[in-house]
Amino acid sequence: MRIPIEQVVFLDQDGVINQDSTEYVKSWDEFHFIPGSLEALRLLYEKGFCVIVITNQSAVGRGMITMKTLMNMHIKMRKAVRKAGGKIYDVFFCPHRPDEHCDCRKPEPGLILQAQEEYGIVLSKSIMVGDNGKDVMAGKNAGVGKTVLVLTGSGAAAQNELMKSGTPPDFVAEDLLDAAKWIIKERLKWIFSE
Repeated sequence: MRIPIEQVVFLDQDGVINQDSTEYVKSWDEFHFIPGSLEALRLLYEKGFCVIVITNQSAVGRGMITMKTLMNMHIKMRKAVRKAGGKIYDVFFCPHRPDEHCDCRKPEPGLILQAQEEYGIVLSKSIMVGDNGKDVMAGKNAGVGKTVLVLTGSGAAAQNELMKSGTPPDFVAEDLLDAAKWIIKERLKWIFSE
């Protein structure tokens, strides 16, 4: 299946769409949308962007939640986004623990590359948004065109780490809504420069 290949926004989940937790988000009762995130998802959808979630979910590998519980959360998240006027096109997740050294756990690019292979996405025209240095590095490692760091979740600490390592994101946003507005403007620049 093909999607509009030049308007793909990869989004991290916890800390970007919903509030993150040091105890992990283990049920729908613990899933709380960050203020403005539903509006951001609606805005991106209305402007023709395809949103694909790219998320590490090691709570599965740690035995804290079942795969069924995670899938149920994703179904409910997507329904809530649809109800608010947005759309999450697909969700790709890594269920592994860090010590399993898989190629799908961010900062590895595996999840983005899986999405690219499945949908024929032009990565150089895509954008990765996250609240963590691993998100930004996954985008860079996969060859996405732009990376955005949001300051919700662990974004503030990640910003310092990325600057020190010499791998800053292309834009630092207050939250997903701020990021969405920047992405829409940036896409217009790409169109007029082509």
